[in-house]
Amino acid sequence: MMKKLLIFIVLATLCIGPCVHAQRVVLGDEQTEAYLPILKNKRIALFSNHTGMIGEKHLLDVLIEQGMNVVAIFSPEHGFRGQADAGEKVGSTVDAQTGVPILSLYDGKDKRPSEASMRKFDILVVDIQDVGLRYYTYYITMYRLMDACAQYNRKVLLLDRPNPNGHYVDGPILDMKYKSGVGALPIPIVHGMTLGELALMINGERWLPASRVADLTVIPCKHYTHQTMYELPIPPSPNLPNMKSIYLYPSTCFFEATPVSLGRGTDKPFQVYGHPNMTGYDYSFTPRSVPGAKNPPQLNKLCHGVDLSSMSNETIWRRGVDLTYLIDAYRNLNLGDHFFRPFFELLVGTDYVRKMIEQGCSADEIKQCWQEDVQRFKQQRKPYLLYEE
Repeated sequence: MMKKLLIFIVLATLCIGPCVHAQRVVLGDEQTEAYLPILKNKRIALFSNHTGMIGEKHLLDVLIEQGMNVVAIFSPEHGFRGQADAGEKVGSTVDAQTGVPILSLYDGKDKRPSEASMRKFDILVVDIQDVGLRYYTYYITMYRLMDACAQYNRKVLLLDRPNPNGHYVDGPILDMKYKSGVGALPIPIVHGMTLGELALMINGERWLPASRVADLTVIPCKHYTHQTMYELPIPPSPNLPNMKSIYLYPSTCFFEATPVSLGRGTDKPFQVYGHPNMTGYDYSFTPRSVPGAKNPPQLNKLCHGVDLSSMSNETIWRRGVDLTYLIDAYRNLNLGDHFFRPFFELLVGTDYVRKMIEQGCSADEIKQCWQEDVQRFKQQRKPYLLYEE
């Protein structure tokens, strides 16, 4: 019999009423008084990476200093220290600073930890900075770990963090026939939820396989609302080095499924786009092999295109998921069917976007097609929101 759903939310940490944006946002992991009692006398596994900081100290170090028994680390894409390339496999090793084993997320079936790994701990602590997009893979790792914990009766403690793209919802809901490693749940491209809220929704909507539910505790942030424009103190991954890249990411990531460079291997990843054969542009750049982008598209080739990095944040926010840049490159290169790769549908999550672009539709016409998805999802997610909209 499936274990009865248990969701314990520490309501005392919620911001009641309108949040004062002048107040500093207090992260879940900063509220040690709320979660250390939960961890006492438990074997702890930590799902985190370089973003899991409490001030100047990593959560791992804080837990060890407090006498907690941390027995394992799970690290996502880019590794525990955040330096691996996108998609690069990160194997099992040991954290050099603490000696705590880093366990592989891929040593079991379906890209999940093995039974042997799951038997090593009693509770999983999640503390990682997400950016709120369906194709940003940290939430997928969380989803798989939640399922493994549900299957092996392990508790999950999630220390919540703000979503830097949490102020809006945009993009089509994933058609689950395109479920993949860059899209695991029926959510829009920009879902506007924190990981804590999304974890609650995963449980509440019974999205885990076999309708399993995880024994989940969420420690929410204080002084945060969905209109708080939270700037990340640490880049969440090598190719999202600043807030401009994070804000443009929902619109420029689609170039991953085309021959067009989106600036990997430059100092402006996800903030520029171009190709050696694009014409009529004054701006140009050359992708190089750099840490975090060892073999970027159009390596060492002079690309002509557009620099978006000078756009105001307000303009980017207002446009949301904007296909203008993709359509511009598509029309300029005039490659027809050779422009899009099959990976495109996995990113955009539906089959009509490519067709409409090829038919000559504008970005606004295509955007109108997913507005019903956006409104439906906003209603669906309401029961799981921890913060004022």
